[in-house]
Parts: sequence; C-alpha cells; structure tokens
Amino acid sequence: DRRLHLGQVGEAVLRDFDVHDIAIHHRVGTLEIGETSLLVAVSAEHRRDAFEAALAAVDRVKESVPVWKREYGPDGATWQEGTPPRPVS
Repeated sequence: DRRLHLGQVGEAVLRDFDVHDIAIHHRVGTLEIGETSLLVAVSAEHRRDAFEAALAAVDRVKESVPVWKREYGPDGATWQEGTPPRPVS
C-alpha cells in the first residue's frame, strides 16, 4: 500500500529538497467551487527551492494521500477518482 498521510509527504519533501520547514493542510467538509482545499507553505533560504518543494508536495499529496472528493452536479453525487499512486521514494 503506497498511500501516505500529509505528515509523511512533508517529511519526504524535507528530505528531498533544500528547505527549512514545511506545513501541509487539507480542508475537510463541504467546499464551494473555487474555495481552497489544500495549503502548502515552505520556508527556505532561496525562493526557487521553496517553490519547487511546494510544487512537489502538491503533486505528492494528489498522488499518494487518500483524499476522497464527492462532487454534486445536476445528475446527482459522484465520487471523483484521484490520480493512481506512483512509487514513493
């Protein structure tokens, strides 16, 4: 099973990138279209390192954290399929 939790994603990013710290938060509950569901904050000496680490964290969350999304539309409610997990180093 390759599913991770947010803390494990943060630990992997700290290990793989030259950054000082990271915080990852995913909202729970009902969200309206356009509302933010994922927050990633990274501190680093250089902004490029922080941006690259944040992008990697978002990708890893989408690929490996079991976040289930139920969408409501005119035809009723459906569960949104996520991205299949990739091997995590």
